[in-house]
Amino acid sequence: MKNDCIFCAIAAGEIPSFKVYEDDVVVAYLDINPVSEGHTLVIPKKHTEGLLDTPDETLAAVVARVKLVAAHLKKVLPCDGFNIAQNNGEVAGQTVKHVHFHIVPRYKGDDPLVFKGAKGDMERLAALAARLAMPR
Repeated sequence: MKNDCIFCAIAAGEIPSFKVYEDDVVVAYLDINPVSEGHTLVIPKKHTEGLLDTPDETLAAVVARVKLVAAHLKKVLPCDGFNIAQNNGEVAGQTVKHVHFHIVPRYKGDDPLVFKGAKGDMERLAALAARLAMPR
């Protein structure tokens, strides 16, 4: 394997994968540890580690392909819905340091990815929003 990054090796064809889509920007292939039937990864062919170091034009192109592949999966499988996941950093569940998006098809009766929360304190939320507000 010429590439140190497993996803770069997959994009270069050095490691076999179950491709569902490929063009000059991305490769989309089935995850070998799927959460559900049709779980697909979409990766840019050019290596970047995470969301924050990926150029905006690359992200825009990759997300357009995520949409394209998700629509195709929804039609062909067919699934009832899907989750899109993109993890950054080990603590967030990123196991391969190459920016990538998961398309996880969902079916009626699945146990979907759920972000559980509780009603927040409105004063604390207002203070946090003021602290986090970004200039235009």
